[in-house]
Amino acid sequence: MAELNFHHLRYFWVVAHQRHLTRAAERLHISPSALSIQLRQLEDRLGHALFERRNRRLVLTEAGRITLAHADAIFKSGQELVSALRGTPASTRAVLRVGSVATLSRNFQIGWLVPILQERNIQIRLVSGQMRELLAQLSVHSLDVVLANEAAPRDSASGWISRRIAQQSISLFSRPPKGGAKSSAKLKFPDDLQDQPLILPSEDSAVRPGFDMLLDEAGIRPQILAEVDDMAMLRLLARETGALALVPPVVVRDELKSGVLIERHKLNQLQENFYAITMRRRFAHPALRAQLGLG
Repeated sequence: MAELNFHHLRYFWVVAHQRHLTRAAERLHISPSALSIQLRQLEDRLGHALFERRNRRLVLTEAGRITLAHADAIFKSGQELVSALRGTPASTRAVLRVGSVATLSRNFQIGWLVPILQERNIQIRLVSGQMRELLAQLSVHSLDVVLANEAAPRDSASGWISRRIAQQSISLFSRPPKGGAKSSAKLKFPDDLQDQPLILPSEDSAVRPGFDMLLDEAGIRPQILAEVDDMAMLRLLARETGALALVPPVVVRDELKSGVLIERHKLNQLQENFYAITMRRRFAHPALRAQLGLG
Protein backbone atom coordinates (compact mmCIF):
# COMPACT_ATOMS: atom_id res chain seq x y z
CA MET A 1 0.00 0.00 0.00
CA ALA A 2 1.33 3.45 -0.92
CA GLU A 3 2.57 5.54 1.99
CA LEU A 4 0.87 8.76 3.04
CA ASN A 5 2.70 11.95 2.08
CA PHE A 6 2.82 13.98 5.29
CA HIS A 7 3.73 17.16 3.43
CA HIS A 8 0.41 16.86 1.62
CA LEU A 9 -1.32 16.15 4.92
CA ARG A 10 0.17 19.30 6.46
CA TYR A 11 -1.01 21.38 3.51
CA PHE A 12 -4.50 19.96 3.97
CA TRP A 13 -4.32 20.66 7.72
CA VAL A 14 -3.52 24.34 7.17
CA VAL A 15 -6.23 24.76 4.51
CA ALA A 16 -8.80 23.00 6.71
CA HIS A 17 -8.17 25.41 9.58
CA GLN A 18 -7.99 28.49 7.35
CA ARG A 19 -11.04 27.43 5.30
CA HIS A 20 -9.60 29.54 2.49
CA LEU A 21 -7.16 28.38 -0.17
CA THR A 22 -5.48 31.74 -0.83
CA ARG A 23 -4.88 32.55 2.85
CA ALA A 24 -3.51 29.04 3.43
CA ALA A 25 -1.20 29.41 0.42
CA GLU A 26 0.14 32.70 1.81
CA ARG A 27 0.84 31.06 5.15
CA LEU A 28 2.60 28.12 3.46
CA HIS A 29 4.52 30.43 1.08
CA ILE A 30 3.38 28.63 -2.07
CA SER A 31 1.04 29.61 -4.87
CA PRO A 32 -2.68 28.76 -4.67
CA SER A 33 -2.42 26.67 -7.84
CA ALA A 34 0.48 24.62 -6.42
CA LEU A 35 -1.41 24.13 -3.18
CA SER A 36 -4.50 23.00 -5.07
CA ILE A 37 -2.41 20.36 -6.87
CA GLN A 38 -1.03 19.08 -3.55
CA LEU A 39 -4.56 18.75 -2.16
CA ARG A 40 -5.75 16.83 -5.21
CA GLN A 41 -2.84 14.43 -4.84
CA LEU A 42 -3.81 13.80 -1.21
CA GLU A 43 -7.45 13.23 -2.21
CA ASP A 44 -6.31 10.78 -4.89
CA ARG A 45 -4.20 8.95 -2.31
CA LEU A 46 -7.08 8.70 0.17
CA GLY A 47 -9.72 8.02 -2.46
CA HIS A 48 -12.12 10.69 -1.19
CA ALA A 49 -12.85 14.36 -1.78
CA LEU A 50 -11.89 16.31 1.33
CA PHE A 51 -13.50 19.67 0.51
CA GLU A 52 -16.51 21.01 -1.31
CA ARG A 53 -17.20 24.63 -2.25
CA ARG A 54 -20.16 26.45 -0.77
CA ASN A 55 -20.67 30.16 -1.38
CA ARG A 56 -17.05 30.64 -2.42
CA ARG A 57 -15.80 28.95 0.78
CA LEU A 58 -14.19 25.58 1.34
CA VAL A 59 -16.26 23.22 3.48
CA LEU A 60 -15.00 19.88 4.77
CA THR A 61 -16.72 16.75 3.56
CA GLU A 62 -17.34 13.86 5.95
CA ALA A 63 -14.05 12.31 4.83
CA GLY A 64 -12.42 15.71 5.33
CA ARG A 65 -13.64 15.95 8.92
CA ILE A 66 -12.28 12.49 9.69
CA THR A 67 -8.95 13.37 8.08
CA LEU A 68 -8.74 16.64 10.03
CA ALA A 69 -9.33 14.88 13.36
CA HIS A 70 -6.43 12.54 12.64
CA ALA A 71 -4.23 15.36 11.33
CA ASP A 72 -4.84 17.39 14.50
CA ALA A 73 -3.76 14.44 16.61
CA ILE A 74 -0.72 13.70 14.43
CA PHE A 75 0.68 17.23 14.45
CA LYS A 76 -0.07 17.77 18.13
CA SER A 77 1.73 14.52 18.92
CA GLY A 78 4.66 15.75 16.84
CA GLN A 79 4.91 18.91 18.93
CA GLU A 80 4.69 16.89 22.15
CA LEU A 81 7.36 14.50 20.88
CA VAL A 82 9.87 17.27 20.23
CA SER A 83 9.25 18.77 23.68
CA ALA A 84 9.47 15.39 25.41
CA LEU A 85 12.74 14.35 23.73
CA ARG A 86 14.37 17.73 24.28
CA GLY A 87 13.34 17.60 27.93
CA THR A 88 12.08 21.16 27.76
CA PRO A 89 8.58 22.49 28.29
CA ALA A 90 6.56 23.50 25.26
CA SER A 91 6.46 27.22 24.45
CA THR A 92 2.78 27.29 25.41
CA ARG A 93 0.94 25.66 28.29
CA ALA A 94 0.58 21.93 27.78
CA VAL A 95 -3.04 20.89 27.35
CA LEU A 96 -4.24 17.79 29.20
CA ARG A 97 -7.41 16.44 27.58
CA VAL A 98 -9.44 14.56 30.17
CA GLY A 99 -12.55 12.53 29.51
CA SER A 100 -14.79 11.68 32.44
CA VAL A 101 -17.60 9.15 32.50
CA ALA A 102 -20.81 11.09 33.04
CA THR A 103 -21.80 9.01 36.08
CA LEU A 104 -18.54 9.67 37.95
CA SER A 105 -18.63 11.63 41.21
CA ARG A 106 -17.81 15.32 40.70
CA ASN A 107 -16.08 15.39 44.10
CA PHE A 108 -13.78 12.57 43.02
CA GLN A 109 -12.99 14.34 39.74
CA ILE A 110 -12.12 17.56 41.55
CA GLY A 111 -9.89 15.73 44.00
CA TRP A 112 -7.96 14.13 41.13
CA LEU A 113 -7.71 17.28 39.03
CA VAL A 114 -6.73 19.83 41.71
CA PRO A 115 -3.04 18.78 41.92
CA ILE A 116 -2.79 19.16 38.14
CA LEU A 117 -4.58 22.52 38.16
CA GLN A 118 -1.98 23.79 40.61
CA GLU A 119 0.67 23.35 37.92
CA ARG A 120 0.84 26.68 36.12
CA ASN A 121 2.08 25.19 32.87
CA ILE A 122 -0.87 22.78 32.46
CA GLN A 123 -4.25 23.61 30.97
CA ILE A 124 -7.07 21.09 31.36
CA ARG A 125 -9.83 20.41 28.87
CA LEU A 126 -12.51 18.29 30.51
CA VAL A 127 -15.32 16.56 28.66
CA SER A 128 -17.87 14.05 29.93
CA GLY A 129 -19.68 11.29 28.10
CA GLN A 130 -20.41 7.61 27.88
CA MET A 131 -17.58 5.14 28.38
CA ARG A 132 -17.70 3.84 24.80
CA GLU A 133 -17.56 7.35 23.31
CA LEU A 134 -14.65 8.40 25.51
CA LEU A 135 -12.62 5.28 24.75
CA ALA A 136 -13.15 5.88 21.03
CA GLN A 137 -11.74 9.40 21.43
CA LEU A 138 -8.85 8.03 23.48
CA SER A 139 -8.03 5.54 20.73
CA VAL A 140 -7.52 8.30 18.14
CA HIS A 141 -5.58 10.45 20.66
CA SER A 142 -8.32 13.08 20.97
CA LEU A 143 -8.08 12.48 24.73
CA ASP A 144 -5.05 11.86 26.94
CA VAL A 145 -6.84 10.09 29.80
CA VAL A 146 -10.30 8.82 30.70
CA LEU A 147 -11.52 8.80 34.31
CA ALA A 148 -14.02 6.03 35.04
CA ASN A 149 -15.35 3.77 37.77
CA GLU A 150 -14.76 0.66 35.69
CA ALA A 151 -11.75 -0.65 33.83
CA ALA A 152 -11.61 -0.54 30.05
CA PRO A 153 -12.37 -3.83 28.27
CA ARG A 154 -9.31 -6.03 27.90
CA ASP A 155 -8.44 -5.81 24.24
CA SER A 156 -4.88 -6.34 23.07
CA ALA A 157 -5.60 -4.48 19.83
CA SER A 158 -6.91 -1.32 21.50
CA GLY A 159 -3.85 -0.45 23.58
CA TRP A 160 -5.94 0.74 26.55
CA ILE A 161 -4.28 0.61 29.97
CA SER A 162 -6.46 0.87 33.09
CA ARG A 163 -4.77 1.98 36.31
CA ARG A 164 -6.71 1.85 39.56
CA ILE A 165 -6.16 5.19 41.26
CA ALA A 166 -8.58 4.92 44.20
CA GLN A 167 -10.93 2.53 45.96
CA GLN A 168 -13.76 3.26 48.35
CA SER A 169 -16.27 1.23 50.28
CA ILE A 170 -19.96 1.87 49.68
CA SER A 171 -22.40 3.05 52.32
CA LEU A 172 -26.06 3.85 52.79
CA PHE A 173 -26.73 7.49 53.66
CA SER A 174 -29.81 9.49 54.55
CA ARG A 175 -30.94 12.54 56.45
CA PRO A 176 -30.72 12.08 60.23
CA PRO A 177 -33.78 10.31 61.67
CA LYS A 178 -36.22 12.54 63.51
CA GLY A 179 -35.31 12.85 67.16
CA GLY A 180 -31.61 12.41 66.40
CA ALA A 181 -31.13 9.31 68.56
CA LYS A 182 -27.95 7.48 67.60
CA SER A 183 -29.62 4.14 68.22
CA SER A 184 -32.17 4.85 65.51
CA ALA A 185 -29.54 6.07 63.05
CA LYS A 186 -27.82 2.72 62.53
CA LEU A 187 -29.49 0.14 60.34
CA LYS A 188 -29.72 -3.57 60.84
CA PHE A 189 -28.60 -4.65 57.39
CA PRO A 190 -30.24 -6.01 55.35
CA ASP A 191 -33.43 -6.60 57.38
CA ASP A 192 -34.25 -2.91 57.89
CA LEU A 193 -34.30 -2.33 54.14
CA GLN A 194 -37.54 -4.27 53.72
CA ASP A 195 -39.66 -1.17 54.35
CA GLN A 196 -37.17 1.58 53.48
CA PRO A 197 -37.37 3.61 50.24
CA LEU A 198 -34.05 3.46 48.40
CA ILE A 199 -32.26 5.67 45.90
CA LEU A 200 -29.84 3.48 43.95
CA PRO A 201 -27.30 3.82 41.16
CA SER A 202 -28.57 2.50 37.84
CA GLU A 203 -28.29 -1.19 37.01
CA ASP A 204 -25.29 -0.37 34.79
CA SER A 205 -23.35 0.83 37.84
CA ALA A 206 -20.32 -1.22 38.88
CA VAL A 207 -21.61 -1.58 42.47
CA ARG A 208 -25.25 -2.33 41.73
CA PRO A 209 -24.94 -6.07 40.94
CA GLY A 210 -23.19 -6.76 44.26
CA PHE A 211 -25.79 -4.81 46.23
CA ASP A 212 -28.67 -6.56 44.47
CA MET A 213 -27.08 -9.94 45.20
CA LEU A 214 -26.85 -9.16 48.94
CA LEU A 215 -30.55 -8.33 49.05
CA ASP A 216 -31.53 -11.34 46.95
CA GLU A 217 -29.62 -13.69 49.25
CA ALA A 218 -31.49 -12.24 52.25
CA GLY A 219 -34.86 -12.39 50.50
CA ILE A 220 -35.31 -8.62 50.69
CA ARG A 221 -37.47 -6.91 48.08
CA PRO A 222 -36.53 -3.24 48.37
CA GLN A 223 -38.79 -0.28 47.69
CA ILE A 224 -36.80 1.50 45.00
CA LEU A 225 -37.76 5.15 44.92
CA ALA A 226 -35.36 6.09 42.13
CA GLU A 227 -32.56 4.64 40.01
CA VAL A 228 -30.10 7.32 38.97
CA ASP A 229 -27.02 7.17 36.73
CA ASP A 230 -25.79 10.64 37.71
CA MET A 231 -24.06 10.92 41.07
CA ALA A 232 -24.81 14.64 41.44
CA MET A 233 -28.53 13.98 41.02
CA LEU A 234 -28.39 11.01 43.39
CA ARG A 235 -26.78 13.25 46.01
CA LEU A 236 -29.49 15.90 45.60
CA LEU A 237 -32.25 13.32 45.91
CA ALA A 238 -30.67 12.02 49.11
CA ARG A 239 -30.69 15.57 50.50
CA GLU A 240 -34.29 16.32 49.55
CA THR A 241 -35.98 13.03 50.46
CA GLY A 242 -35.96 10.77 53.47
CA ALA A 243 -34.79 7.83 51.38
CA LEU A 244 -31.59 5.85 51.82
CA ALA A 245 -28.98 6.47 49.13
CA LEU A 246 -26.32 3.95 48.10
CA VAL A 247 -23.13 5.85 47.22
CA PRO A 248 -19.40 6.08 48.01
CA PRO A 249 -18.69 8.61 50.80
CA VAL A 250 -16.83 10.92 48.39
CA VAL A 251 -20.10 11.68 46.60
CA VAL A 252 -21.73 13.14 49.73
CA ARG A 253 -18.58 14.48 51.40
CA ASP A 254 -19.91 18.02 51.85
CA GLU A 255 -23.28 16.82 53.19
CA LEU A 256 -21.52 14.62 55.75
CA LYS A 257 -19.42 17.55 56.97
CA SER A 258 -22.48 19.78 57.34
CA GLY A 259 -24.60 17.06 58.96
CA VAL A 260 -27.28 17.20 56.26
CA LEU A 261 -26.66 13.49 55.65
CA ILE A 262 -25.30 10.77 57.91
CA GLU A 263 -23.93 7.30 57.29
CA ARG A 264 -26.53 4.69 58.20
CA HIS A 265 -24.60 1.55 57.27
CA LYS A 266 -21.21 0.79 55.73
CA LEU A 267 -21.14 -2.14 53.32
CA ASN A 268 -17.60 -3.46 53.62
CA GLN A 269 -18.49 -6.18 51.11
CA LEU A 270 -18.85 -3.62 48.32
CA GLN A 271 -16.07 -1.51 46.86
CA GLU A 272 -16.09 1.05 44.08
CA ASN A 273 -12.89 1.37 42.09
CA PHE A 274 -11.77 4.47 40.22
CA TYR A 275 -9.56 4.17 37.15
CA ALA A 276 -7.40 6.36 34.95
CA ILE A 277 -7.39 4.86 31.45
CA THR A 278 -4.67 5.80 28.99
CA MET A 279 -3.25 4.57 25.72
CA ARG A 280 -0.02 2.62 25.61
CA ARG A 281 2.49 5.33 24.73
CA ARG A 282 6.26 5.53 25.00
CA PHE A 283 6.20 9.22 25.91
CA ALA A 284 3.45 9.94 28.42
CA HIS A 285 1.90 13.37 28.90
CA PRO A 286 3.98 15.34 31.45
CA ALA A 287 1.00 15.85 33.78
CA LEU A 288 0.21 12.13 33.70
CA ARG A 289 3.81 11.19 34.42
CA ALA A 290 3.54 13.06 37.72
CA GLN A 291 -0.06 12.21 38.60
CA LEU A 292 0.10 8.51 37.74
CA GLY A 293 3.78 7.93 38.50
CA LEU A 294 4.62 7.00 34.93
CA GLY A 295 8.16 6.73 33.72
